[in-house]
Amino acid sequence: MSVAEPRRIILFRHAKADWPQMSDHERPLAERGRKEAAEAGRRLADTGIPVDQALCSTAVRTRETWKIAVAEFPHRPKTVYEERIYDASPGELIAVLNELPDDLRNVLVIGHNPGMEGLTEILAGSAEDDVRERMGRRGFPTAAFAVLSHTGPWKTVEPGVASLDDYWAPTD
Repeated sequence: MSVAEPRRIILFRHAKADWPQMSDHERPLAERGRKEAAEAGRRLADTGIPVDQALCSTAVRTRETWKIAVAEFPHRPKTVYEERIYDASPGELIAVLNELPDDLRNVLVIGHNPGMEGLTEILAGSAEDDVRERMGRRGFPTAAFAVLSHTGPWKTVEPGVASLDDYWAPTD
């Protein structure tokens, strides 16, 4: 793959979680979250972006979100469960992306807020049409995702280098 070909980074916030008496890391999805995850999976599949690898937080709610969403995909990408995504800052998430091998073209990250929203805002130096405006109005609610594109190796992912190409949230 040539580094001149755009890479896509899909940032996907987990679906709505329940609030039982347990650690934050172990919180499962709520019933609404299971519905959101399936709908988000269909929308992600509809983008037509062939995901090469998914990086998923180890939290229960992110793993459940991904299990439900990926069932809607025509092809299941390799999934890596990454502890560093749980409660990660945008800078920590950039460090994870910078370590990816350059043979990967499209990567999906399933994580948490404020990291997913913050990373989207930090990476997006430009945006297509009204995408930034729509995201600004909605924020980054549960099960939302943003699609960014970047030309260059993964180690060059840094603030402002990507284009915000698409954004979707369950109420859109």
